[in-house]
Amino acid sequence: MSTEVVVRPVRDVDAEMLGRVHATCWHEDYDTLVSTAVLENLSPRRMAELWTHWMNQGESYTHVAALVDHEIVGFAGSGPARDEDAPRERELFFIHLLDARHGHGIGQRLFDAVIPEGPAYLWVPEANTRAIHFYERNGFTADGASHDEPFLGEIIHEIRLVR
Repeated sequence: MSTEVVVRPVRDVDAEMLGRVHATCWHEDYDTLVSTAVLENLSPRRMAELWTHWMNQGESYTHVAALVDHEIVGFAGSGPARDEDAPRERELFFIHLLDARHGHGIGQRLFDAVIPEGPAYLWVPEANTRAIHFYERNGFTADGASHDEPFLGEIIHEIRLVR
């Protein structure tokens, strides 16, 4: 039995569900990168507030959600480069997908919806080899830049990938 996946722009009414899914994804994606205590303090309500802000940033920003059976299972966002020394004009800010939905092409559909063909860049935790391989399959390569990114009071070492 195949399940239909819908990828569409986020809507204001999605904020609460996006907050819950985002918090869950951070637990799944960052559980080996930061302490359990940090993740336990993560608030789905606070994430929903962030989504309300993000989805109203303007036309140059793209935020999409993937839905299965009318439930959000993942999301992605991109927009104008945030770094002063940005190697490209467009930046992929994030793609997150519930672990149970990995391996079904949903991440690729999210990626394709927010990063069209052409130049872009992103930051990814150096320890997240699964994500790095995904981006490499999509034409990205590490350009040698790295930094330590504050994350909920801890630090995650990230590398920059460019296409």
